[in-house]
Amino acid sequence: MFSRLSIPTPFQVGPVNAYLAGRTIIDPGPDSEESWEALAAGLADHDLEPGDLDRALITHPHPDHFGAARRLREAGVEILAAPATAEIIRAFGDRLDYEQSFFEDFFVAHGMSRSTASTVVELPEAYLPYAPDCEVDATLADGDVLEIADLDVTVEAVEGHAPGELIFTYEAAGRDRAIVGDHVLGDVTPNPLLQPPAEPGGERPRMLPAYNDSLAELRDRGLDEILPGHGERIEAPGERIDEMLAAHEDRTDNVRALVEEPATAMDVMEGLFDDLPATEYFPAMSEAIGHLDVLEARGDVTPTEGDDGLVRYEATGA
Repeated sequence: MFSRLSIPTPFQVGPVNAYLAGRTIIDPGPDSEESWEALAAGLADHDLEPGDLDRALITHPHPDHFGAARRLREAGVEILAAPATAEIIRAFGDRLDYEQSFFEDFFVAHGMSRSTASTVVELPEAYLPYAPDCEVDATLADGDVLEIADLDVTVEAVEGHAPGELIFTYEAAGRDRAIVGDHVLGDVTPNPLLQPPAEPGGERPRMLPAYNDSLAELRDRGLDEILPGHGERIEAPGERIDEMLAAHEDRTDNVRALVEEPATAMDVMEGLFDDLPATEYFPAMSEAIGHLDVLEARGDVTPTEGDDGLVRYEATGA
């Protein structure tokens, strides 16, 4: 069975859950002294030191989940992750540079001023001290099975919250369980953040449509229990996922009402949220554009670039 270790983070999200079974840990938390001390204390409760671990599995490449990986690797622990996650965390600063260069122009094209866009894309630089670059020793593929403390744990690829996102499913005491990172949370509905194209010049991935599909597939699995990356375990996964999908659908309806007249994504964001600080612009634009992506995939809106270089969304048939 997996035990939960609560690891403090310096982020607004609060503590992150690390999961330990035998000598394997999933998501060791960010790289800070406070977090490392909490991780070491949690391991000590199981008569382990960090260097006693055999491997650390990473659900996705966000600093609150993988940041301590390099310290563990330096202590002799193998780091395992999906190929896309491995590529990001081995050069996290380079990934941020790429995202900044893409999203500054992207936000300007969607109605944000250049000066504001520049500020918005610089804000994530604050995460860099908590996410040192880390090589991955082995990659994990969808369908791989790992033996962890007498459990057969299946690696499953999911989509929507982050590139290279994995969950880990297993059966114990007659119950089907999944450790899911941030794919499903009990207290909040995760907002899939915008992602740049996998390669420069490629197509931008549509995160929210992919996330909705992934959530529906997970709901239909009939899991008995979900162990999330933040907060308490979820005892009724199907009900919680239905709540999340319903919340997404309500927000999609709200966005549809905001494009009765042609509107930029910035117009939509401002229609959804009042008086946001710049620190919230990236997740807010992610939400606005995510729901516009859903509507576009359904054929309910059409984006068009005007002579002024701005992309505006218009309801189909309007």
